[in-house]
Amino acid sequence: MPAGPDPASPHPMPGHPRVGFLKAFVTRPTIVVGDHTYYDDPAGPERFERDNVLYHFDFIGDRLVIGRFCAIAAGARFIMNGANHAMAGFSTYPFAIFPDWQAPVPDLAGRGDTVVGNDVWIGMEALVMPGVRIGDGAVIGARAVVTRDVAPYAVVAGNPAAEMRRRFDDATVAALRRIAWWDWPAETIQRNLAAIAGADLAALERAAAGH
Repeated sequence: MPAGPDPASPHPMPGHPRVGFLKAFVTRPTIVVGDHTYYDDPAGPERFERDNVLYHFDFIGDRLVIGRFCAIAAGARFIMNGANHAMAGFSTYPFAIFPDWQAPVPDLAGRGDTVVGNDVWIGMEALVMPGVRIGDGAVIGARAVVTRDVAPYAVVAGNPAAEMRRRFDDATVAALRRIAWWDWPAETIQRNLAAIAGADLAALERAAAGH
């Protein structure tokens, strides 16, 4: 019996082509997606790279890195550093993109990579801005505009996104990040799904000790 769905499967839910493991659809080396992270969209997950990762230009060099076991809802988008305009000078107009303007090319990669941790839930039509880092276990509300880093296991919502609450206390968050069940082999995850999906930290710690 297989230990869960094949992480390389484009459509891990038979009869539901709207759900796809993103790893099967990503082709660009500047987008890295972990196992079992899925995108759910009635238009099809195969459009994610084109329609949901915007202003992502190779010459800038920034990366979008998404961890394992993330759930991304329809219309969630990542704005990359290519959307930035230089603001140090008097004008923000991007003269350098037009061949007929002889202007210096600004460095737009200053905000760095956009990084999403593991076991993150991103709601419908959320917008993640360049260089943001979202911690493990975080929840991003529908249509949130994420302009700054999100702490592990925080719930954020709104425009700009603000922290509504933490899912667990600091000690529990520290334990969950130390356990890091998302890094376990698939067979171990399969054996311990009740502990992973439950809310009994002692049970999860026992599972971690036994794996």
